[in-house]
Amino acid sequence: MPPAHDVQATGSRVEALISELGTLTDPAARAKAEELVRVLVELYGAGLERVVEIVTEAEDAKVLRRLVGDPLVSGLLVLHDLHPLSTAERVREALDTVRPLLGLHEGGVELLDVDESGVVRLRLRGTCHGCSSSQTTVTDAIERAVVAAAPEVSRVDVEGVVDDRAPLLQIRHRPPGSCPVPEAVS
Repeated sequence: MPPAHDVQATGSRVEALISELGTLTDPAARAKAEELVRVLVELYGAGLERVVEIVTEAEDAKVLRRLVGDPLVSGLLVLHDLHPLSTAERVREALDTVRPLLGLHEGGVELLDVDESGVVRLRLRGTCHGCSSSQTTVTDAIERAVVAAAPEVSRVDVEGVVDDRAPLLQIRHRPPGSCPVPEAVS
């Protein structure tokens, strides 16, 4: 199996290089470099589009599932707006992968919205009573799963539901003044 490529890291590197090209002082060199990038991206996009068409025309759902299940291919399909699943569908699938973790923390997650700017809104239900880091743990797991499945997502907003049960022990600051003297036990 070929080595895994990090689509997000590569995309970030490409963006950085394109930004650097924009700083070239020779306008002709800058224009040629930007055209080269554009032509290559269009070529690879057209090739991917044709692959998706061939697989879809052959009605080979097994091959299509393998293609969209591969992180590298899936990321490229998203980049070229060719992924057969919508962002919301991919987010729902990602949430399904983290539900077992959420179950361990007496919780769940609900997809509220995916807006046109790529912001995903989720609602976290429940908490792990007595586990102070659980909400952070599950929120991080959710965000990683969502971004892996839908790299075009610009932000993940998670609304948490705070557990309103009182903790077993509450320690509070002593009110100002002298220390109360305990009553004698008879």
